Amino acid sequence: MSASAPRPAVSVLGLGLMGTALASAFLKAGHPVTVWNRSHAKTGPLAAQGATPAGKAADAVAASDLVVVCLLDNGSVREVFETLGDRVAGKTLANLTNGTPQQARELAAWAAEHGARYLDGGIMAVPHMIAGPHAYVFYSGDQEAFETYEPAFAALGGARFTGTDPGFAAVHDLALLTGMYGMYMGVLQAFALARTENIPAAGLAGPLTEWIGAMLTGIGQDAEAIDSGEHLTDVSSIAVNRAAIPNFTATFRAQGLTTAFFEPLQELLDRAAEDGHEADGLSRLVDLLGT
Repeated sequence: MSASAPRPAVSVLGLGLMGTALASAFLKAGHPVTVWNRSHAKTGPLAAQGATPAGKAADAVAASDLVVVCLLDNGSVREVFETLGDRVAGKTLANLTNGTPQQARELAAWAAEHGARYLDGGIMAVPHMIAGPHAYVFYSGDQEAFETYEPAFAALGGARFTGTDPGFAAVHDLALLTGMYGMYMGVLQAFALARTENIPAAGLAGPLTEWIGAMLTGIGQDAEAIDSGEHLTDVSSIAVNRAAIPNFTATFRAQGLTTAFFEPLQELLDRAAEDGHEADGLSRLVDLLGT
């Protein structure tokens, strides 16, 4: 899309913190934007930026061929879609609501039944990051629709197509968020431990950031081990970690903290050792995470 080419119109359904950020980014990139929200008052700030408020979701859908949806959950998305019915025919529905792979596939099937193209998306950013250099969105589903509107999606940040299976964006989204939540809970556990000895969190933040950053450099090696099935290590074995974890849980108990965060790890290490994998690295544990 050249700088002088007209930007396609975009309708944004849902004006929470993220939906508002998305609509604002489209406006700043020069797209005509129509906005809708159940609470109509939320359209005011965007109207002041140049957006056109719609009184009904159907009116917003009628205004643009590209409809971007960002609601609280996919149950809400389905409720709104059901009110639209065949009005979505000929439209591209880009659903950027956090949800499950199965929900994405079901919504894609619904869209196809009603003559619409469907893209599911996973936003890897918080609202204030949208349109910034570190924001990007995973997309999956109708590849032709993605290629058609990829220049428009660039208004939000990077656009990464993960495949034609509508559920793949959700898989990528949830996988990255799983890593984030695991890290964040570990950080909170670290701060909780320090606080039992009146060590200020601010004093631990620097070393903790450095340590976690250094450990993250091993993610690529773990990925290679998982894909190859070769988990032998010269860094830190199952046996070594299995011997260390009781020191953590014993300390947590002594300091009056919960051991709940570490107990599943101890269970996995015990199972791996019992299965004869004591010499392997922690990447071996991925094989034990299935149900």
